[in-house]
Amino acid sequence: MAATPESVLKDLKAGKYAPIYFLQGDEPFYIDQIAQYIEKNALAEHEKGFNQVVVYGKDADVNTILTHARRFPMMAERQVVIVKEAQNITDINREGGQKLLEAYVKNPLPSTILVLSYKYKSLDKRKSLSKALEKFAVVVSTKKMYDNQVPDWVKKFVKEKGHTITEKAAHMLSEFIGNNLERLSGEIEKILLNFKEKSEITDELVQKYVGISKDYNAFELQKAIAVRDTLKANRIVNYFSANPKDNPAIPVIALLFAFFSKLLLVHHAKDKSDRNLASILKINPYFVKEYLAASRNYPVGKVIENVGHIRQADLRAKGVEGGAYSDGELLKELVFRLTH
Repeated sequence: MAATPESVLKDLKAGKYAPIYFLQGDEPFYIDQIAQYIEKNALAEHEKGFNQVVVYGKDADVNTILTHARRFPMMAERQVVIVKEAQNITDINREGGQKLLEAYVKNPLPSTILVLSYKYKSLDKRKSLSKALEKFAVVVSTKKMYDNQVPDWVKKFVKEKGHTITEKAAHMLSEFIGNNLERLSGEIEKILLNFKEKSEITDELVQKYVGISKDYNAFELQKAIAVRDTLKANRIVNYFSANPKDNPAIPVIALLFAFFSKLLLVHHAKDKSDRNLASILKINPYFVKEYLAASRNYPVGKVIENVGHIRQADLRAKGVEGGAYSDGELLKELVFRLTH
């Protein structure tokens, strides 16, 4: 049956285990989270030596995995078989391998917990194996999170850890790191290691522990461009140019494209109330005033022109258009075009 990562983890924490877990999709964070929980908690430490097997897909075929799965536990209630990188099982995409696995899925050994971590892709739903898994196993399908969903995910993750985070800090993390949930969670954990009691993560703490410069980051560049502060924008871009490894052009260009795309929505919105614009832009109402102010600095014609400049810069950064451009040169030219 199809399930969400949250519902599966809730059941696991309540001690409810299923015979088969098939974890698939292009968001590895939840796949790893579920597999790691089972690996750590399904058996007591003294039971793991004889009853827990961890294999990698590239080192096994379906028959080898099922041989492990069909063993009975030794001096324990159950055994655990975890297959990491299951997308690399040598015959997982062959008819013979799929038929073997399908037969086991329909009649699994109740005393075995079989976990298949099938990362970065999903099985073809039209295949009989996929249908059997949906009917007889717990199937979790993960998707990459949209960028506009990341700040809320950050706040939820921090809350689950017993702490809070400011709106600005959540947005700084999401803008700086993007939708890489594994890296996001790691950076948040790194901040929280410094606090034993309940604390609030602020933008100052993000700057201190994540390594985002207080004054020279993409978040501040967007703000400088929004108010047409050319001097500050150029200072930030010069800093980026001097530190190219930490400030590659493509993520900055993507951030600016998203910003000016949202400004177009502001210009075309008939209802410019904070509530309506927050809904249209998919942002927290806290940031609506910044977009309204920017829309006054950039008339709709200039916004459309700037979207064109950003698209051209993106092509150059990806080497689609001729000529060799450093990231610093690209961003300096782009800032000039955007603000003039």
